[in-house]
Amino acid sequence: MNKQTLMIIVVTLFLGLGGGYVLAPSLPTTERSSSVKPDPKPEVLFYRNPMNPNITSPVPAEDDMGMAYIPVFAENSQATDAHIGTVRIQPSMVQNSGVRTALAEQKTLSRTIRAVGRVTYNEERVALLHPKYEGWVEQLFVDKTGDMVKKDTMLMSIYSPQLVSSQEEYLLALNHAEALADSPFADIRQGAQSMLQSTLERLQLLDVPDHQIKQLNETRQVMKGLHIHSPFDGIIMNIGAREGSRITPETELYKIADLSRVWVIVDLYEDDLPWVRKGDVAQMSVAGIPGRLFTGKVIYIYPYLEAKTRTVKMRLEFDNPNLALKPEMFANVSIKAGKQINAVVVPSEAIVRTGTQTQVFIQRAAGKYEPRFVVVGIDSQGEAQILQGLQAGERVVTSSQFLIDSESKLKEATAKMMRMAQPAPTSVMHTHHDMGMDDLGMDALDMQDMHLEQQQ
Repeated sequence: MNKQTLMIIVVTLFLGLGGGYVLAPSLPTTERSSSVKPDPKPEVLFYRNPMNPNITSPVPAEDDMGMAYIPVFAENSQATDAHIGTVRIQPSMVQNSGVRTALAEQKTLSRTIRAVGRVTYNEERVALLHPKYEGWVEQLFVDKTGDMVKKDTMLMSIYSPQLVSSQEEYLLALNHAEALADSPFADIRQGAQSMLQSTLERLQLLDVPDHQIKQLNETRQVMKGLHIHSPFDGIIMNIGAREGSRITPETELYKIADLSRVWVIVDLYEDDLPWVRKGDVAQMSVAGIPGRLFTGKVIYIYPYLEAKTRTVKMRLEFDNPNLALKPEMFANVSIKAGKQINAVVVPSEAIVRTGTQTQVFIQRAAGKYEPRFVVVGIDSQGEAQILQGLQAGERVVTSSQFLIDSESKLKEATAKMMRMAQPAPTSVMHTHHDMGMDDLGMDALDMQDMHLEQQQ
């Protein structure tokens, strides 16, 4: 084969390759189309540490505690979530992590409040007896603290010069009024009666008992000792004077308390305050009377907070007919709050508090969760009232929220990584289709060399 023939063969070869490049795009693409099929399985981009989302692995792994890393998927870029923080977790991971859910319900909330109280006196039924004059104790009829007394029981007899002079003035006015009762002058009769009335009122203002005034009218004799009586049924709590003691208006003669109805002071915490109102029924038990429940009611809620204990005092009232309840007893109190609220309710463990905001996680579908900011009202026995952000019938996550919260917080970064990880679409062609004339190295051929050393 001579040199000219070899040159013709090389040129023919290059022309054939060039024609194939031009005609290839018009050829049927059945083979290429059939080879490109969408993968129904989601692509795993990487695996994330469940406790530290900043730690990732390109292959499945476990952390130091044996917890499996969480796969992060490349979801369909055309799919849109209802919330930017919506995350998807494999069902197997959901089961292994112990994710539980519950329905938000429309129901009536009520609450039973439990607290510790202290039995004390009914302040409206405590009497401190002081004389309104100076004098001396003549005789003591009740001389022991703790004694029970009835209303109008005679407690002591007191001698007072002021009382003696007041009796004398009354007797003079009484005799003068009787002497002038038949006077023909109306002004004189009226003046005598006015004087009598004034002296009588003076005796009454000095707490002279009615029975001694009656005795004074009958006997017309001044009594040396005037009596002090109990104002109601009660217990003698204190005796401040003994026989022969000099007394003044500052002297506390007796302290008497009616224990047939007692108060119980309860410390109420701030979060319980919205539930309680005046008139709520309360039940009480005390260690000294086992097996017995006392029923009372809330009669007053104090309008201020105790600075040291951060509690509000509440006053309850209980009947005590047999005097079984003693002042200073400690008691366990339960209050059935009369306030009831009809609201959307979720389990309290569903609430996730993140600093200044509160949120829950909604289950949108199997393995798909959406964070939702909510406004929480009051808590009651493991249930929380939702004021805003949630409707009855939606399903919320009640456990393992840390796993979902970790996914949700990094959702935006994950989406960015997914966009970067998605490959750009390419045309599937035979290798030689991408080959240009430059790739054939035509300009690398030295056509002069193709003369095949003609000069030789």
